[in-house]
Amino acid sequence: MAKQCEHVPSPKDAAHADNHTFQHYSEMNVDRIYMDYNATTPLEPEVIQAITEALQDAWGNPSSSYIAGAKAKAMINQSRENVARMVGGRAGDIIFTSGGTEANNLVLHTAVEHFWRSCGASERGDIGLPHIITSNVEHDSVKLVAEHLQTERKADVTFVPVSRLTGRAEVEEVVAAVRPNTCLISIMLANNETGVIMPLQQICQRIKSLNRKRERLRILLHTDAAQALGKIRVDAPELGVDYLTIVGHKFYAPRIGALYVRGPATQTPLQPMLFGGGQERNFRPGTENTPMIAGLGKAAELVTLNLSDYESNMRSVRLYLEERLKAVFKARVHFNSHYSGTDVLPNTCNVSILGPTLQGWRLLSNCTRLLASVGAACHSDSGNRPSHILLSCGVPEEVAANALRLSVGRATSRADVDAAVEDLRQTVELLEESN
Repeated sequence: MAKQCEHVPSPKDAAHADNHTFQHYSEMNVDRIYMDYNATTPLEPEVIQAITEALQDAWGNPSSSYIAGAKAKAMINQSRENVARMVGGRAGDIIFTSGGTEANNLVLHTAVEHFWRSCGASERGDIGLPHIITSNVEHDSVKLVAEHLQTERKADVTFVPVSRLTGRAEVEEVVAAVRPNTCLISIMLANNETGVIMPLQQICQRIKSLNRKRERLRILLHTDAAQALGKIRVDAPELGVDYLTIVGHKFYAPRIGALYVRGPATQTPLQPMLFGGGQERNFRPGTENTPMIAGLGKAAELVTLNLSDYESNMRSVRLYLEERLKAVFKARVHFNSHYSGTDVLPNTCNVSILGPTLQGWRLLSNCTRLLASVGAACHSDSGNRPSHILLSCGVPEEVAANALRLSVGRATSRADVDAAVEDLRQTVELLEESN
């Protein structure tokens, strides 16, 4: 997707990755151990096959009636079914987009426009600007849109701080932020740096109860599920959201996305940002990217069929990773993703190795095998400053400065973990000896 991008800090490693089609690093280069699956994932072989078949056999315009066009249309319809099934929705609830950034923008702009359409002309001077509630640890594709709307005086925004005890946007804090002019609540399902899973279902239950008492303006509910899909079970109707953002390259699909909308334009408003040929029922016009949609659909099908295995395997390897880190670094290791009573993604370990010369960027720049990140590339222009996400979660600045985000994938093995931890051990030793 356009902005939901994250980076590998070492320039030589980034160049290495850029020059190859992403495959599992254990297969592509035995010298590298890839642990940045929250940034992006390789394509599953079945996904590559689906894309290839679409390129070869379904090259026609999906709006055309001849065979190549009909094949393209059939592939798109099947993919829509697969993506809907992955999130517990119906095929008609799925709108394909270029990625998560577009989907998130579509939701926030829809909420603002729907607010004004819901207000009578006589009310506009009294009700104030549309009000949006989000958290202070959202991805930039939500955060920066909200800030832009606020700067342009198109909306008021409340950034609810996450709890420093749980790392979560707590239900009571979100509910307390609601105003008469609140039109949208957007809270991510799982954080991309800490792996913390937010209490979305409970938030939605409380807001729906409030909605039943509101005369006109219903509060819309959105979650960016980019980091959760393919790692934990995601059921949009069960969560109770109106919108759910889907990002392919986080679950072994290509860089394309989709937006789940509960009954688009019938039960839930959706206002297009683009205007053109009428594709995607006019909600997102533009000739469909059939090969990427086919890849997304195949990846969604694999998630539906294999999620239990994916989740248990990643959790087992991540727990082993944490055990090895504790065994090697002992009291010097601090897990930034451990909060009492809080659920986290099965694959995500945010960890700091304590020491004055062991900043995360410095460690990764000197590692010879480990490929990981210190956080999102969307924040890479902040230089070597600690992650604002970790600081918002209550991690002390000197600890946050040393943070590494190690995210394992479906194919990560215990041997990979052993090699990565040994690489870190040698790098720590090197940095401390040279200081």
